[in-house]
Amino acid sequence: MAKIISGKELSAKLKADMAAQVAEFPEKYGRVPHLVVILVGDNPASVSYVTGKAKASETVGIKNTTIRKPETISEEELLSLIRELNEDDSVDGILVQLPLPKHISESKVIETISKAKDVDGFHPLNVAALWQKEDCVLPCTPKGIIKMLKAAGVGIKGKRAVVIGRSNIVGLPVAKLLLDENATVTIAHSRTENLAELTRQAEILVVAIGRPKFVTADMVSEGTVVIDVGVNRDAETGKLCGDVDYAEVEPKASVITPVPGGVGPMTICCLMENTIECFLAKH
Repeated sequence: MAKIISGKELSAKLKADMAAQVAEFPEKYGRVPHLVVILVGDNPASVSYVTGKAKASETVGIKNTTIRKPETISEEELLSLIRELNEDDSVDGILVQLPLPKHISESKVIETISKAKDVDGFHPLNVAALWQKEDCVLPCTPKGIIKMLKAAGVGIKGKRAVVIGRSNIVGLPVAKLLLDENATVTIAHSRTENLAELTRQAEILVVAIGRPKFVTADMVSEGTVVIDVGVNRDAETGKLCGDVDYAEVEPKASVITPVPGGVGPMTICCLMENTIECFLAKH
């Protein structure tokens, strides 16, 4: 029977700690941290994520401003808004909810956000700092994964870790953070040959490939630590599911994260922590 890491429970505990910390800020610094979230269009998933971020901000005591813009906003108008927020001293963190409409360049948007206010950790200078072992804002999901492993008492040092997925948002940065914790890391992806052979060697398996129930029991060895980053809709049941076939894999794993209630809540929790860190860096 696997130990289940509840991101919901861990994030609630961490947010309570942050709330106690933020409660002292008005006296110490004259105000609380301020996060601005820009939502373009009305994609239901994006609206749901932005609502979750506003709720978490309220729990932690951070000021949250959501700026909603129509899908028809021009790229230049959006970039101009970001530049204004960069100059605004009362704003500590800026997040533009992705994905964006096709006529807007995501990379231009990410590059325009000030590195010091980039709470997502996506700015090229933050990415470069991560790979050069310099201080930077860490991307929220990878940061949350490391926190979950440590909270579950998983020793990372010296372990064989396999990451399935090579996105800039999860796969690559989580591989780097695992390396920094002295794991031996292999990055695999949808075109990796003999993938199951590779994943069976993993002591820690992080799955971020974006395919429902992609990892099955035959791909996992007994006692593996399984972190499922995927959020998909099961075609048969219509329910949320991960990239791991939970029912199949859970009996073989030593530690596993559920979907929902696993990595997702930790991502928002680490966004709150990043906003606080950006605020403190200014003060």
